[in-house]
Amino acid sequence: MFDSTESRMTIAAAAFCLGGILLFVGMAGMALITQTGESNADGLFDAYIWRVTRFTLLQAGLSTALSILFAIPVARALARQASFPCRIWMLRLMALPLGLPALVAALGLIEVWGRQGILNHVLSATGQQPISVYGLFGILLAHVFFNMPLAARLMIAGLERIPGEYWRSSANLGMGSLAIFRFIEWPAIRGLLPGIAGLVFMLCATSFTLVLTLGGGPAQSTIEVAIYQALRFDFDPPRAIALSGLQVALTGALLIALRFLAPPPEEGQTSGRAARRFDGLSGLSRLADGIWLALALLFVGLPFIAIAASGLQADLARLVSEPAFRRALITSAAIALPSAAISVAMAGLMIRAQRLLLGRRRRGMPARLFAGTIGASTSFILLAPPVVLGAGWFLLLRPFGDVARFAPFVVIAINALMALPFVHRVLAPAMATHAARTERLAASLGIRGFHRLRWIDWPALRKPLLMALSFGLALSLGDLGAVALFGSQDLATLPWLLYSRMGSYRTADAAGIALMLGLICLALTVLGTAGEKAAEGRAA
Repeated sequence: MFDSTESRMTIAAAAFCLGGILLFVGMAGMALITQTGESNADGLFDAYIWRVTRFTLLQAGLSTALSILFAIPVARALARQASFPCRIWMLRLMALPLGLPALVAALGLIEVWGRQGILNHVLSATGQQPISVYGLFGILLAHVFFNMPLAARLMIAGLERIPGEYWRSSANLGMGSLAIFRFIEWPAIRGLLPGIAGLVFMLCATSFTLVLTLGGGPAQSTIEVAIYQALRFDFDPPRAIALSGLQVALTGALLIALRFLAPPPEEGQTSGRAARRFDGLSGLSRLADGIWLALALLFVGLPFIAIAASGLQADLARLVSEPAFRRALITSAAIALPSAAISVAMAGLMIRAQRLLLGRRRRGMPARLFAGTIGASTSFILLAPPVVLGAGWFLLLRPFGDVARFAPFVVIAINALMALPFVHRVLAPAMATHAARTERLAASLGIRGFHRLRWIDWPALRKPLLMALSFGLALSLGDLGAVALFGSQDLATLPWLLYSRMGSYRTADAAGIALMLGLICLALTVLGTAGEKAAEGRAA
């Protein structure tokens, strides 16, 4: 086991992080509640609220199911076709939707699926009725566009952690594709499904911009939209807090149920050599994988092509030379870098502390409860809408003078918390696998502290750490919700500048900014997958 001093320091740091999260969220909520006194509780559970609750659960459930069902064959195809020429770029493309502002992605989807989009032009040419991208169909389409790549990437990470001995044994036994999926791939995916499904469901249940843009009317409103209306139009903060509590209760109950649906993934014994798969080499397997990859490429890539086509029509040289763009770029980087670093550090500490607490021989109820609270906090933070957090801290800081002085720190904190669930999903399985394979050996050899970090942890965890950092950077760069309340001439990020140009009907400039923001996110995904190409070469 680890040195007791090191363990106590790790657990204390995780407790500090957990306390900071609860304090940051709790103070924002209390500020909103105390702003207007008591709430009108009689109107909380009216017919409108029940309707939006039902629709929230319906669209989130359907979006989660469709995202996962689409992600499984795509993840399998990318995992076993290691020699696919464009595999590394497919992986990078799958990480791009997370880094785009939701409004930009919605515009790209409208360019493809809208009334004047590519698909309806094809349908009109063949005499078919056009389809409408607005309503439940558009919401599901947008959610699958965002969350299917995320689910696939998390599944790929799980499939790549399967020991190489499994693949050699399957080849020696002559196992077919169905048997490999049933006995090797599905157990690895099944252990990840509760976490992936819970994350996707929360993202869909708390979706705001996409529902507002593609919902098509009040009939397709969600709880998140109702929270926004309570704050923006009615200024009824207690009602907004009560609605947030309803959202937490619904999604929290589902998350608790998901934890019992599948066991955690088992870590097999391995020699530590690079895994090499021997399946997927037949013509039929290559054809099936190629079809799934082509569908994923079209589904995810066409909106980006539409965004690029619109962006290239703008005067990019003029945009880049504008002082407003350069200030927005510097501000975005100044916010994204610390928020991503804080998110990765918090996730690493909390994952490590949770494992230490659960790994003790004589763990009591307080230790188990604390470990469970640490694990749940990384998911439940998604249920605190950024608009609620921002509004609460705006009210808290207003008595201290100009709120703009504190705005960057508030935005950094909100972005770090919003990225925490994604960073946690990337790091937790990798750190669990690494600990299961090296912890006893390192303890028996007395390797700890800096030497363990340098010679054991860093080589194995470098790749997931880079991926987690790139996710955090892309999410912060593409965020508009946290900066929406504080955006001004002094605090203008790239998404805020994009939103401002769209609001002033400078659509060409907005398209150009969207294109450059997408290119920056692509560069971040290249950073996050930098180790994958080398890993593929070693496996070959």
